[in-house]
Amino acid sequence: MQSILIIEDDKRVADLLKAGLEESGYHTMVAYDGAMGLRLFASNSFNLVLSDVILPKLDGFELCKEIRKTNASVPILMLTALGSTNDKLDGFDAGADDYMVKPFDFRELNARIKALLKRNTNITTEQPEELKYADLTINLKRKEVWRNGVMIKLSPKEYNLLLYLTENAERVISRTEIAEKVWNTHFDTGTNFIDVYINYLRKKVDKEFEIKLIHTRPGIGFIFTDKP
Repeated sequence: MQSILIIEDDKRVADLLKAGLEESGYHTMVAYDGAMGLRLFASNSFNLVLSDVILPKLDGFELCKEIRKTNASVPILMLTALGSTNDKLDGFDAGADDYMVKPFDFRELNARIKALLKRNTNITTEQPEELKYADLTINLKRKEVWRNGVMIKLSPKEYNLLLYLTENAERVISRTEIAEKVWNTHFDTGTNFIDVYINYLRKKVDKEFEIKLIHTRPGIGFIFTDKP
């Protein structure tokens, strides 16, 4: 049975999440503040973390960063009333894999949890040690990125985006596909967070190198290629 850590300071919401997830077949544990959540995570094994952002003692963003210091792969899904593009970017920068705004539909939450757990299982069991394209190398075990012998430091979400682009090199990828495959969410045309992350990557992966790998196809999406 897969285990989920719920970190939510509103007991009513925590109880609803616990009941719904256990009805769906998951084992759950609940923490009511960020510090308690971190202690539970350190002393137990979880397949997924479901966390609020606004928490006593340690907020969800800081909690996420602390978890990522010791575990780079456990899926983290944030639930919060903070729904602006900047809030979502802060969550992804902290290391979250997905971000849902309250109030939410439990069926959608369940679907996103299943997608995150499935993706994490595939990553754990099917990855080779390295992925290479042109002069770019991604070490999949250590989650390190190198280009022409130079190490490139990326945030967790930048890494996941680059990984998806590299796995689909030479193919035009739409914003909708990136949202669904990298963020496990539907693309909101009113936000520009995908373009923001593409620009983050360009500055780190392309700016200092003669050959550019990340290209925009206006009106369509993006393509990862070493060809002009």
